Amino acid sequence: MPTPNAKLEPPRLGEPYLLTPGPLTTSYAVKEAMLRDWGSWDDDFRGMTLEIRTRLLDLLGDGKDDFDCVPMQGSGSFSVEAMLASFIPRDGKALVLANGAYGMRSAQTLDYLGRANVVLNKGDYLPPRGDEVAQILADDPAITHVVAIHCETSSGILNPVEEISEVVYAAGRKLLIDSMSAFGAIELKCADIRYEAMVSSANKCIEGVPGFGFIIARKAELEAAKGNSHSLSLDVHAQWAHMNKTGQWRFTPPTHVVAAFLVALRAHMDEGGVAGRGGRYTRNRDVMVAGMRELGFETLLKDRWLSPIIVTFFCPSDEHFVFDDFYEKMKNKGFIIYPGKLTVVDSFRVGCIGQMDEHVMLQVVAAAKETLEEMGVANAAPPAIALEERAKLAA
Repeated sequence: MPTPNAKLEPPRLGEPYLLTPGPLTTSYAVKEAMLRDWGSWDDDFRGMTLEIRTRLLDLLGDGKDDFDCVPMQGSGSFSVEAMLASFIPRDGKALVLANGAYGMRSAQTLDYLGRANVVLNKGDYLPPRGDEVAQILADDPAITHVVAIHCETSSGILNPVEEISEVVYAAGRKLLIDSMSAFGAIELKCADIRYEAMVSSANKCIEGVPGFGFIIARKAELEAAKGNSHSLSLDVHAQWAHMNKTGQWRFTPPTHVVAAFLVALRAHMDEGGVAGRGGRYTRNRDVMVAGMRELGFETLLKDRWLSPIIVTFFCPSDEHFVFDDFYEKMKNKGFIIYPGKLTVVDSFRVGCIGQMDEHVMLQVVAAAKETLEEMGVANAAPPAIALEERAKLAA
């Protein structure tokens, strides 16, 4: 049975729930924090930046003293590019583990940066596994770094980063993790999973708003990154050195976003940290998936690979089902879902993160049921080819 969570609030002013992987539905307290102006050079704001860096490092657990946190202006992709350019030297070579749009974006970024790279492309929804990564590393000694996506939100798959880390370091290479949509809800403790750097964003599982990302990296890697970056603005080493020297961002920071993020971080701790936040998202997923399956919808992924971040569903084969109509009707009922990104079959995604609990997810299911009835969809089952594609997961 769903467990009440009195701390969560409904959206204000008629806002719909954002069932997306970020931006997401935020609390009123987070919104309210943006009503005040801050001077980026002021001691109070510098104190806020330091508190954010400290609280984020606390999420690493034992071993955090070997790391430091570097906030970076811009969207999450800015921070991913900053990480790749700063920690992969110009004569390095990366193996990118891709099973969706965000792995392929990392590979595209490396091409722009002029960094040598190879891609293990698993398609839309198969996870990269340790044995195949180990084989690629054994066959190509020029590879210096491996880039892994923690949660690939194209499909909603939670990739096995611990397994990947073990083979990367057994082969004497280094791991960089894009934990954009997972950090804060899924453990990434540095004592359990070895990596050199990871990146995430303010508007994901910490439940802030868009405007900056952050790179958490080993101090030794930060020191060694001097001179690697192609960019003045995205130089992680330069940002880190300046922050440690002055307490300030090098260039104008998103002050209102930082203030909101600090409120979100404090709420994250009050909820029980990563375990508490991840637990709520997991309940959201379980309640929503069970309800959607009762309606006849099928998930892209088997339960083993379902993340608590976002879930992909196949579109029904019923001739009356038109996704654009489904989307608009769900929006009118107060829920904004997410289009799919699969290439073989049509799909859509439903996010589990943000200021929502399992009671909201029950409302999502009820809205989906009502919408199917309005559209005249008698059967939400997907086409046969969708189930054939999913069967490949068992191979």
